[in-house]
Amino acid sequence: MRLPRSLHLPIVCGVAALTSLTACATYTPPPVNGLPALDTAPATVEVEETSTPTAQADPDPESGTWQTEWGPLSEIDRDLVRKVRLATLWEMVIAQEAMQRATNPRVRRISEEISKQHHTLDEQARALAAKLKIKLPVKPTEQQAGWMSDISGRSGSAYDATYVKWLRLAHGQIFGLIGDVRGSTQNTLVRRFSEQANSAVLNHQRLLESTGLTTSESFPTPSA
Repeated sequence: MRLPRSLHLPIVCGVAALTSLTACATYTPPPVNGLPALDTAPATVEVEETSTPTAQADPDPESGTWQTEWGPLSEIDRDLVRKVRLATLWEMVIAQEAMQRATNPRVRRISEEISKQHHTLDEQARALAAKLKIKLPVKPTEQQAGWMSDISGRSGSAYDATYVKWLRLAHGQIFGLIGDVRGSTQNTLVRRFSEQANSAVLNHQRLLESTGLTTSESFPTPSA
């Protein structure tokens, strides 16, 4: 028996079992005023119910554009929120590992900054998903898990180089999506979030490049 739409409960993302970073709770990536894609395999999600509806979007079906009180919510808008969440699920964890295992002092220092910023970005993504009823993944994709395994399986300078390679590649891939969303979204909440993500991801690219360990493999293939 199908319940009336008025009884539908919003869906909130499940929270991944990640280590809490109390020290970074106060960091907020500054918005930027001036201002190709990650693994597309379906992400595993968990959801929980909440009794306070905050958006008019209907999460079923998942496709198409939803109307919300903050403006239309397109598929690419939702894709950005999910992929920022996916990025955090592996990059924050591997950055925490690199803080301990990297042999290059510079790599250890930038890893601490990247981990902190991803913690804050993840809080922003989950809060936004709760308002807009977007289902979020709770574990990395197979590709991301493979990157983590490749990094963790190495030691010494090879660990540092592999860590920088995969993180810089991943940040370069999502950067294009952020720009597309910022330029096209009509949803005010997503627009603000895209600016926060842009600021953090741009900073992470600069930090990774500052190690001097990037190579041609660290960058996505330019689009034609």
